[in-house]
Amino acid sequence: MKKDEALAHYRAMLLIRRFEERCAQLYVQGKIGGFLHLYIGQEAVAVGAMGLLRPDDYFVTSYRDHGYALARGTDPRPLMAELCGKIGGISRGKGGSMHFYDVPSGNFGGDGIVAGHLPIAAGMGYSIRIRETDQVVVCFFGDGAVNEGAFHEALNVSALWGLPVVFVIENNRYGMGTSISRASSVKDLYQRGSAYGIPRQDVDGMDLLAVREALGEAIERARKDKQPTLLEAETYRYRGHSMSDPGKYRTKDEIEEMMSHDPVRLFAKHLRKKHRVAATHLEAMDKDVLAQVEDAVKYAEQSPWPAPETLYEDVYVRSPFINARAADRDPAWRAARSEDRVPQEFPVPDDAKVGS
Repeated sequence: MKKDEALAHYRAMLLIRRFEERCAQLYVQGKIGGFLHLYIGQEAVAVGAMGLLRPDDYFVTSYRDHGYALARGTDPRPLMAELCGKIGGISRGKGGSMHFYDVPSGNFGGDGIVAGHLPIAAGMGYSIRIRETDQVVVCFFGDGAVNEGAFHEALNVSALWGLPVVFVIENNRYGMGTSISRASSVKDLYQRGSAYGIPRQDVDGMDLLAVREALGEAIERARKDKQPTLLEAETYRYRGHSMSDPGKYRTKDEIEEMMSHDPVRLFAKHLRKKHRVAATHLEAMDKDVLAQVEDAVKYAEQSPWPAPETLYEDVYVRSPFINARAADRDPAWRAARSEDRVPQEFPVPDDAKVGS
C-alpha cells in the first residue's frame, strides 16, 4: 500500500474503535436500547475487506455489523442515529444495532439469525451469474455459524453452481459464551470447505496486511473464475458477546494476551516503521476521529423520534400479486410503497472512505 492508502486504512480502523467505544457509553446511559454487539478487536477484517471491494460489489453480514458499514464509508451520523432509534437513522430507526443497511453502497445489512444470511449471499451470487457481471459478494459471519445447516447449504450450492461469493469466518474463539473447542470437532474451521471442494485458507485476522492479501486472492478468484472461497480470519473480540454479557467464561490473562496483538496498534507500528509516519500525526488523526464520532452523537441526539404513523411503513412492498381489496383494511398496506425505500444518502468526507 502507498502511504495515503495505508493512512486511510488506519483511520478507518480508528473510526470503528472510537465509534464502538462511544456506543458502549451511550448504551450504559440508556440512550441505546436493545442488543448491542461491539466489533472492538476485529477491525482489521472489515477494513481489510472493504478496501478491496469495488463500488458495485456487495456484502452481507451478521448482527455484529457496525464496523463494515463504517469501513465501507457510510456516514457515522445516520449509523449512530439508527442505534438510538431516531428517524434520521440509516434504517429510519427501525433496525437498530443489528440491522444496518445501505443499499447504494452495496451493504445488504446485518442479519439477526445466526447463519441466516449465508443463503442470501449465495442468492446474490446467483443473481450475478444470471446477469453475467463480474461483481463479487463477501459474506461475513462468526464461528458460531459453521455448525448451522444454512452454512453447509450455502457452501454446497455456491460450489456446485460456481457462485462469486467469498465466505469469511471471523473466528473470535467464542460463539456467545461457548469456546470453539467445546462447539466444533474440527478446530481449523476453514477446512470445512474441503467437503465442497472449494479453495480455503486461514489468516491472522489481527493483521490488516495479511487479511488484505488473503482476501485479495479470494476476491480476484470470485471475480474472474466465478469460484467461491472459504476464509477463516482468526481474530478476537475484546468485549462480551453483547453489552449484556460480562464475559466470565474468559480469563483476564487471555484477554490481555490477545490485546497485545491489537490490530490498531499493530498497524500504527507498521505506519511508523514502513512509512515513517510520526506519532504526532497519528495522535492528531485520533483527535479528528473522536471529533467526528462526537458529531455523530450530536446528530443522533438532535434527530427526532419516528412519528407513530411510521410504524405502518416499510412492512409491505406493493405488489400485483397481493389481493389489494383484502389488504386495504390493513393500515400497513395503505402505507406501503410501490418499491423498497432506499436509505437517504448523506455526504461523506473523502478522507473517511477506505482507500480514498
